[in-house]
Order: sequence, then structure tokens, then C-alpha cells
Amino acid sequence: MVYDNKIWSYDFEKSKELKGGQLLLSEPFMPDENFRRTVVLVCEHTPDNGTVGLIINKPINLRLNDIMEDFPAFKGKVFLGGPVGTDTLQFLHSLGNLVEGSVKLAENLYWGGNFEQIKMLMQEEKIKPNDIRFYLGYSGWTVGQLDSELKENSWIITPATHQQIFETPIEVLWREVMRKMGGIYNTMAGYPENPALN
Repeated sequence: MVYDNKIWSYDFEKSKELKGGQLLLSEPFMPDENFRRTVVLVCEHTPDNGTVGLIINKPINLRLNDIMEDFPAFKGKVFLGGPVGTDTLQFLHSLGNLVEGSVKLAENLYWGGNFEQIKMLMQEEKIKPNDIRFYLGYSGWTVGQLDSELKENSWIITPATHQQIFETPIEVLWREVMRKMGGIYNTMAGYPENPALN
């Protein structure tokens, strides 16, 4: 990973603040299949409780009505949010104060909130498929675990935007976010998944 006579490492990331609303991009050759070429949105990061995030670029071949029989008919996408709690349903949306209890992560980007309100808004056809994303499970790190992974050069940090999650095609998301970061990251965006081909 050479660029301008430097090698990408934790030194590039350590000055960045890790908090809700940041993206974690897996390093190009991450061996963990759960997170290879993934983009994870950090929803919560605290010194006392660790980190909760959602993988935002792993769609699965399920509809909401396959998961929840009493759910209003809806054509929105469902994604695998991570390997933890795969019997739970998380959601990101751009509905803001229409949904009580939602947490603002970035401009026009919110996490969670009152699920019954979501169902009601769907029944009233006030939510369009591009307003919301649903995730089975989540990604979780215990206190200090993510910091250790960062020091092992596993993750790249950058702020999240509404456009990345709701508008950028999933199949190119990892590469596009890296490319737009510029510099060394633009170079890394072009690396093949198999390091033997690099």
C-alpha cells in the first residue's frame, strides 16, 4: 500500500474522531469474510458500551414481509447489518422528526426510532422505498475492541452522508467512498480483492 513513499497505516486514521455518523471501510485485503469490502455505518460509539454499527452494502434476498408477517406491504430493500443479533431488525431513514426517538447521525440520516410509527407511516403511504433501509442484525464491538482493530490497520474512517447510503449503488459503494476520499485512499480503491493479483 505505497503512496508518496508512505505506507497506509493507523497513522492515517488515529487523528480522526470515531463516533456515530462515521463510516468504517474495511482495509482492501481484510481476511474476515463477514467484513470483506464492507462499509459500516457507526451508529453509536461510547467508552463505556463499545460500538454498534450497520453494514450498509450487503443486501440480502428477502423482503420485509418475508421477515415480519404483520408488516405493511413494502418494496424497500433489506440488508445484512452484521453478524450480531440477526433476529433483530434495525433501520436507517431520512424521516427526521416524523419518527419519535430516532437518532440523527448526519444531515438527513437517522437511526432507529418508534417502530409502530414507521408501520403507520407505511400504511399511510408516507414513506417511499428510498426513504428507509432495513437491516437484519448489526455489527458490535466491545469496549476497546474496535480501537484495537484500528491499530491493526483493519479500518478506514470517514464521515457518512445521506447520499452514500440512499443513492450510491451498493455494488460500488466501498470503491466510490474510498475514491472520493482522494490521495492514498483513491489508490487503494483500485486494489483487487485478491492480494496475489496486486
